[in-house]
Amino acid sequence: MVEVTIDSVRVSLMSQQRVVILKEVGSDRFLPIWIGPYEAEAITIRLQELEIIRPLTHDLLRNVIRELQGTIVRIVINDLRDDVFYARIFIERDGKQLEIDSRPSDAIALAVRANVPIFVAERVMDEAGAVPEQDIDSAAGNEGDPDERLDVFKDFVDQLDMDDLDSSEGESED
Repeated sequence: MVEVTIDSVRVSLMSQQRVVILKEVGSDRFLPIWIGPYEAEAITIRLQELEIIRPLTHDLLRNVIRELQGTIVRIVINDLRDDVFYARIFIERDGKQLEIDSRPSDAIALAVRANVPIFVAERVMDEAGAVPEQDIDSAAGNEGDPDERLDVFKDFVDQLDMDDLDSSEGESED
Protein backbone atom coordinates (compact mmCIF):
# COMPACT_ATOMS: atom_id res chain seq x y z
CA MET A 1 0.00 0.00 0.00
CA VAL A 2 1.08 3.54 -0.79
CA GLU A 3 0.10 6.33 1.57
CA VAL A 4 -1.11 9.51 -0.13
CA THR A 5 -2.24 12.97 0.85
CA ILE A 6 -4.66 15.26 -0.91
CA ASP A 7 -2.56 17.64 -2.97
CA SER A 8 -5.48 19.58 -4.42
CA VAL A 9 -8.97 19.54 -5.82
CA ARG A 10 -9.12 21.15 -9.24
CA VAL A 11 -11.66 22.08 -11.87
CA SER A 12 -11.08 21.28 -15.53
CA LEU A 13 -11.36 24.49 -17.53
CA MET A 14 -12.50 22.48 -20.55
CA SER A 15 -15.38 20.54 -19.00
CA GLN A 16 -15.90 21.92 -15.48
CA GLN A 17 -15.33 18.39 -14.16
CA ARG A 18 -13.48 18.06 -10.86
CA VAL A 19 -10.37 16.07 -10.17
CA VAL A 20 -8.79 15.28 -6.83
CA ILE A 21 -5.02 15.01 -7.00
CA LEU A 22 -3.51 12.58 -4.51
CA LYS A 23 0.25 12.79 -3.86
CA GLU A 24 2.33 9.86 -2.68
CA VAL A 25 3.95 10.55 0.69
CA GLY A 26 7.72 10.87 0.25
CA SER A 27 7.56 10.87 -3.56
CA ASP A 28 6.68 13.05 -6.52
CA ARG A 29 4.12 10.56 -7.84
CA PHE A 30 0.54 11.78 -8.18
CA LEU A 31 -2.78 10.05 -8.75
CA PRO A 32 -5.57 12.07 -10.39
CA ILE A 33 -9.12 10.83 -9.84
CA TRP A 34 -12.08 12.48 -11.54
CA ILE A 35 -14.91 13.12 -9.09
CA GLY A 36 -18.33 14.72 -9.02
CA PRO A 37 -18.91 18.36 -8.12
CA TYR A 38 -20.69 17.58 -4.84
CA GLU A 39 -17.94 15.30 -3.61
CA ALA A 40 -15.32 17.87 -4.68
CA GLU A 41 -17.18 20.51 -2.70
CA ALA A 42 -17.47 18.23 0.33
CA ILE A 43 -13.72 17.54 0.29
CA THR A 44 -12.82 21.20 -0.27
CA ILE A 45 -15.11 22.46 2.50
CA ARG A 46 -13.36 20.24 5.01
CA LEU A 47 -9.84 20.95 3.72
CA GLN A 48 -10.50 24.68 4.00
CA GLU A 49 -12.00 24.16 7.46
CA LEU A 50 -15.17 26.04 6.51
CA GLU A 51 -17.98 26.00 9.03
CA ILE A 52 -21.33 24.74 7.78
CA ILE A 53 -24.62 25.09 9.60
CA ARG A 54 -25.97 21.60 8.95
CA PRO A 55 -24.09 18.35 8.34
CA LEU A 56 -23.42 17.28 4.79
CA THR A 57 -23.90 13.66 3.78
CA HIS A 58 -20.31 12.73 4.64
CA ASP A 59 -20.62 14.43 8.04
CA LEU A 60 -23.80 12.43 8.61
CA LEU A 61 -22.05 9.18 7.72
CA ARG A 62 -19.16 9.95 10.08
CA ASN A 63 -21.64 10.80 12.85
CA VAL A 64 -23.62 7.58 12.34
CA ILE A 65 -20.44 5.49 12.48
CA ARG A 66 -19.44 7.24 15.73
CA GLU A 67 -22.88 6.77 17.29
CA LEU A 68 -22.68 3.06 16.50
CA GLN A 69 -19.34 2.98 18.37
CA GLY A 70 -17.36 2.51 15.17
CA THR A 71 -14.04 4.11 14.35
CA ILE A 72 -12.99 4.90 10.82
CA VAL A 73 -9.41 3.63 10.58
CA ARG A 74 -8.36 4.32 6.99
CA ILE A 75 -9.53 4.31 3.43
CA VAL A 76 -7.91 2.42 0.59
CA ILE A 77 -8.27 2.99 -3.12
CA ASN A 78 -7.90 -0.66 -3.91
CA ASP A 79 -8.78 -1.24 -7.54
CA LEU A 80 -8.99 0.22 -11.02
CA ARG A 81 -11.13 -1.58 -13.59
CA ASP A 82 -12.23 -0.20 -16.95
CA ASP A 83 -11.05 3.29 -15.92
CA VAL A 84 -13.19 3.19 -12.76
CA PHE A 85 -11.54 3.47 -9.34
CA TYR A 86 -12.81 1.48 -6.35
CA ALA A 87 -12.25 2.13 -2.66
CA ARG A 88 -12.81 0.53 0.72
CA ILE A 89 -13.55 2.23 4.03
CA PHE A 90 -12.05 0.38 6.99
CA ILE A 91 -14.01 0.65 10.24
CA GLU A 92 -13.29 -0.95 13.60
CA ARG A 93 -16.22 -1.82 15.86
CA ASP A 94 -16.34 -4.17 18.82
CA GLY A 95 -12.86 -5.48 18.05
CA LYS A 96 -13.81 -6.38 14.48
CA GLN A 97 -12.63 -4.72 11.31
CA LEU A 98 -15.29 -3.98 8.71
CA GLU A 99 -14.60 -3.17 5.06
CA ILE A 100 -17.22 -1.11 3.25
CA ASP A 101 -17.23 -0.71 -0.54
CA SER A 102 -17.19 2.94 -1.62
CA ARG A 103 -16.53 5.32 -4.45
CA PRO A 104 -13.11 6.90 -3.89
CA SER A 105 -14.62 10.40 -3.79
CA ASP A 106 -16.97 9.49 -0.94
CA ALA A 107 -14.22 7.62 0.90
CA ILE A 108 -11.87 10.61 0.59
CA ALA A 109 -14.59 13.01 1.77
CA LEU A 110 -15.11 10.76 4.79
CA ALA A 111 -11.35 10.41 5.41
CA VAL A 112 -10.82 14.16 5.63
CA ARG A 113 -13.65 14.40 8.18
CA ALA A 114 -12.31 11.55 10.30
CA ASN A 115 -8.66 12.62 9.91
CA VAL A 116 -7.57 9.15 8.83
CA PRO A 117 -4.89 8.12 6.34
CA ILE A 118 -5.60 7.46 2.68
CA PHE A 119 -3.85 4.59 0.93
CA VAL A 120 -3.67 3.43 -2.68
CA ALA A 121 -2.92 -0.13 -3.73
CA GLU A 122 0.55 -0.31 -5.30
CA ARG A 123 -0.88 -1.85 -8.49
CA VAL A 124 -3.36 1.03 -8.87
CA MET A 125 -0.64 3.62 -8.29
CA ASP A 126 1.64 1.90 -10.81
CA GLU A 127 -1.13 1.79 -13.39
CA ALA A 128 -2.65 5.26 -13.00
CA GLY A 129 -0.10 7.31 -11.08
CA ALA A 130 2.14 9.84 -12.78
CA VAL A 131 5.36 11.66 -12.04
CA PRO A 132 5.46 15.23 -13.39
CA GLU A 133 7.87 15.76 -16.24
CA GLN A 134 11.15 17.42 -15.46
CA ASP A 135 11.57 21.11 -16.02
CA ILE A 136 11.60 21.64 -19.81
CA ASP A 137 15.08 23.16 -19.71
CA SER A 138 16.45 20.27 -17.67
CA ALA A 139 14.82 17.68 -19.94
CA ALA A 140 16.26 19.40 -23.03
CA GLY A 141 19.74 19.54 -21.51
CA ASN A 142 19.62 23.33 -21.27
CA GLU A 143 21.03 23.60 -17.80
CA GLY A 144 22.77 26.77 -16.74
CA ASP A 145 22.25 30.49 -16.68
CA PRO A 146 19.19 31.63 -18.70
CA ASP A 147 21.21 34.57 -20.06
CA GLU A 148 23.74 32.14 -21.54
CA ARG A 149 20.95 30.19 -23.29
CA LEU A 150 19.73 33.41 -24.89
CA ASP A 151 23.18 34.37 -26.25
CA VAL A 152 22.29 33.10 -29.72
CA PHE A 153 19.40 35.57 -29.90
CA LYS A 154 21.57 38.37 -28.50
CA ASP A 155 24.13 37.73 -31.24
CA PHE A 156 21.40 37.88 -33.89
CA VAL A 157 19.99 41.17 -32.58
CA ASP A 158 23.48 42.68 -32.37
CA GLN A 159 24.03 41.89 -36.07
CA LEU A 160 20.89 43.74 -37.19
CA ASP A 161 21.56 46.94 -39.14
CA MET A 162 19.21 49.40 -37.50
CA ASP A 163 20.21 52.18 -39.95
CA ASP A 164 18.39 50.32 -42.75
CA LEU A 165 15.19 50.38 -40.70
CA ASP A 166 15.38 54.15 -40.14
CA SER A 167 15.69 54.96 -43.87
CA SER A 168 12.60 52.94 -44.79
CA GLU A 169 10.38 54.72 -42.26
CA GLY A 170 7.41 56.45 -43.90
CA GLU A 171 7.76 54.55 -47.17
CA SER A 172 4.95 52.26 -48.26
CA GLU A 173 4.89 49.25 -50.52
CA ASP A 174 1.87 50.26 -52.61
